[in-house]
Amino acid sequence: MAEHLSAAQLGAEPTGDEDCLSVFCPRFHTAVEIIGRRWSGAILRAMLSGATRYTDIVAAVPKLSDRLLSERLKEFEAVGIVDRVVIPETPVRVEYRLTRKGAELDPAFRELAAWAEKWIELPPLPDGVDCQESLLQPGEGR
Repeated sequence: MAEHLSAAQLGAEPTGDEDCLSVFCPRFHTAVEIIGRRWSGAILRAMLSGATRYTDIVAAVPKLSDRLLSERLKEFEAVGIVDRVVIPETPVRVEYRLTRKGAELDPAFRELAAWAEKWIELPPLPDGVDCQESLLQPGEGR
């Protein structure tokens, strides 16, 4: 049987807003709804790792359909997480760049990735797939 402990019992550092998780919070709920939608986390993680072009994101997220990526990018743009930037070259190039609001998800994604590494069990990963690789700081490895 699993042990049930609160964050305080686990020795979490006090943050000054100890009551923030004790009640329903519409902001927290909305944030989880945005990043918790199907494929949203994987798309944002790819973008936090540096992918900006549509094809880069598709390549970084196996099994992601074009339709769903397009839908999520529009949603992220609507809530101010991503900017769609048209670069007037020949041919015209479009990039999707995280806004400051989007980039500030990085620490939360790193914490979630560390938690997943510790607690989520998966069958053996296919050759070439390394969950740790995308946790690198910009400029590390690769």
